[in-house]
Amino acid sequence: MSTNQPPQAATAPTGGGGTPDARQLRAILATVSIALMAVIASVSGLNVAQTHMAVEFGASQTTVLWIINIYTLALAALLLPLGAIGDRLGRKPMLVTGLIVFGAASVVAGLAPSAGVMIAARVAAGISAAMIMPITLAVITSTFPEEERGKAIGVWTGVAGGGGILGMFLSALLVDVADWRWLFVLPVVLVVIALVMTLKSVPNSRERSTHSFDTIGALVSTVAVTGLIFVLQEGPERGWSAPITLFSLAVGVIAAITFVAWELHRRDASLLDVRVFRERGLADGSITLLVVFGVQAGIAVVLFPFFQAVLGWSGLLSTVAMMPMAVVMMMTSGLAPKMAAKIGARSTMTVGVTLATLGLALMALFVSVDDGYLSILAGMLAMGIGMGLSMTPSTEAITSSLPRAKQGVASALNDVTREFGTALGVAMLGALLANGYRSAIDSKLDGIPTGAADTAREGIANAIEVAPETGSHAQALIHAAQQSFVDGWRQAMWIGAAVMAALLVHVALRGPENTAPLQPDDEAARETGAADHVAAR
Repeated sequence: MSTNQPPQAATAPTGGGGTPDARQLRAILATVSIALMAVIASVSGLNVAQTHMAVEFGASQTTVLWIINIYTLALAALLLPLGAIGDRLGRKPMLVTGLIVFGAASVVAGLAPSAGVMIAARVAAGISAAMIMPITLAVITSTFPEEERGKAIGVWTGVAGGGGILGMFLSALLVDVADWRWLFVLPVVLVVIALVMTLKSVPNSRERSTHSFDTIGALVSTVAVTGLIFVLQEGPERGWSAPITLFSLAVGVIAAITFVAWELHRRDASLLDVRVFRERGLADGSITLLVVFGVQAGIAVVLFPFFQAVLGWSGLLSTVAMMPMAVVMMMTSGLAPKMAAKIGARSTMTVGVTLATLGLALMALFVSVDDGYLSILAGMLAMGIGMGLSMTPSTEAITSSLPRAKQGVASALNDVTREFGTALGVAMLGALLANGYRSAIDSKLDGIPTGAADTAREGIANAIEVAPETGSHAQALIHAAQQSFVDGWRQAMWIGAAVMAALLVHVALRGPENTAPLQPDDEAARETGAADHVAAR
């Protein structure tokens, strides 16, 4: 890792009481993993209840999408400032507070009598999730000794990567066997367990800074992230040229530029010293996570309609079909630190991105209506293994590029990158699939009544719904829609593979250096040297 890291503000850690023993470390890791699972599961869980909410609340599709997206928007917008506040006020108090608010918000959401109450509860849940998520990783990086940290980060990234699919599976199961409101039982149970374990097992740590909190930087970063995430979430629905989309893009870009200028002005008293992006590990880790999580999220958008509309599977069976990719992703995330210790972080990331690229190519080559699930299984497994191998060293590259005093900020930066990647991937691959479908089905609608043909162009679900109205053309329309979806799938997969291939070249040539992990004495010396340098200034 480069030693050109900019000097950081002098800080002094408080709390912690020394390094916990192995049993305590396992308890800490289990605690933060359960807390993280509650947050991640709530991102994707409501997707399986869209129809139920629309019927019960009498809500439009736009309102239902807001119920789902407002959580992610609030979460992403506040990650950076709340991560920094957690560093200052104490990581354990921030985690406890976040869990209590999150649990309460989940209860309110489960009992919500209207869409308005549901949206308010989801906003509160997103804010508290922004308190929880960066702290879970910051607790690991500030508590675990260097020789154990990589393994712990591997577990964290496995939960972060596969937890969404696992959460969706459990949510779909609850919807099938009970009622959609039981979806909120899962996060509440996880929060209660995590809260009890946090009070018992997680040590407190915080960092005293000689500088005041960067309030302006926090506010501007919130505006920037809100504007840009809003564009990615709403652009596909409202249109990329719609006035509100363009306005949000302008606000987000201007706020992002202002944030960079302000942080450069504040320098050592900044919320995030943007000069650290000259650090190879931080920059390359961020780029890798952005692309990998973007592709993963986009794949989920493509896979579910394939399972449900092309193969005719239920929501529960569709989530079960996603589980092999989630399981291998979580397994290889845990193995990645050992591999990185043997062959280096860059080499491990290169292998991971190569496998992920191969997985996309396999799914593009072999997907078919007739061969069904088996035509994409090999590609899904390669994708899962590749993502697991690339996520862990990327996350460790980001967190190790900032000192102990800034671990809440480092963790939040890691999480913001993931959220941006997710929103970007959903928007990009979803749009590619929709455009590919429309282009393909136009040539397959000969003989279909005009009204039914126009409906079929809107999407495969619409085509299947309107097919019975076309009489003898029904089966031909369904088959045409399924084949058109597969054609759009291939287009999306090939472009995704091209993006991953570009990332592969970048990681292979410019990825984090293949250096051995720092020993505890080396890390302490580095941080002491950085503090001495600041004091000398």
